[in-house]
Amino acid sequence: MSRDTRLAGIAARLFSVLCLSIMLALVKLLALRGVTLFESVFYRQALALPLVLGWIVAGPGIASVRTSRIGAHAWRTGLGMVGMVLNFATFVLLPLAEATTILFSVPIFATILSALVLREPTGTHRWLAVVVGFAGVVIVAQPAGTHLSPLGIGIGLLASIAIAGVSITLRQIGRTEDATTTVFWFTVLSTVPLAFALPFAGHAHDAGTWAMLLALGLTGGLAQFALTTSLKLAPVSVVLPMDYSNLLWATLLGFLLFDTLPTTAMWLGAPLIIASGLYIVYRERIRHQQNTAAAGAEI
Repeated sequence: MSRDTRLAGIAARLFSVLCLSIMLALVKLLALRGVTLFESVFYRQALALPLVLGWIVAGPGIASVRTSRIGAHAWRTGLGMVGMVLNFATFVLLPLAEATTILFSVPIFATILSALVLREPTGTHRWLAVVVGFAGVVIVAQPAGTHLSPLGIGIGLLASIAIAGVSITLRQIGRTEDATTTVFWFTVLSTVPLAFALPFAGHAHDAGTWAMLLALGLTGGLAQFALTTSLKLAPVSVVLPMDYSNLLWATLLGFLLFDTLPTTAMWLGAPLIIASGLYIVYRERIRHQQNTAAAGAEI
């Protein structure tokens, strides 16, 4: 990949992070206006569906979404919806910066699940990174006495586990399925059942709330496409560190919209969690290079 292509991948990833930060801030604002988590999740998916269909029609074509692994996509959708609900709930219950920091623990849980579920070899380096990351989580959570909601922290950790499970599932599906196919089926398989439940769980809202719900769906859809694009333009090890810019946006939006600033404990724990995640990505890259070299030597 050329330098310009990698820079374009980094730019796409940074844009996706910005969109996600705005989307999650909207989830918190909408909750204050009486919008339920169910509604936020439904409109996040339903309003992104036209973007997904437009992307496919203008690009690879509708034939590209054919699949023989609908069961795998259904499992990914179920797990993804659980992760999304828990993720949204975390941001409703916690300040934006603290919620963002707790969810930085996803690489930690992904490492654990890779070892337990996929039986991938996990060396001492990555296990030490996991320990350091959990130390950061403990500092942020301040179990001895904190102003943060214990329920919010617990849900945030469950959200991280669910999202880590999604990343493991995507790794398996990605062996045979294109990313566009996966995005399409996730959006369709989640929107249809939610639409049937909407008449029973939806509520009427004012014009301002509807506008925010529209923005929620659009930013979520744009984030998904920008994230997918970033992975096409640059390696994961290059673009993934950009995700940590989310903390800057969360801090800024938290201050501007909710008049909150991160605690000292958050600033102490966040570097440990971020360093842990980055080191896990680095070791994953080293392991991939070693496996590629070994495979080449056998040819």
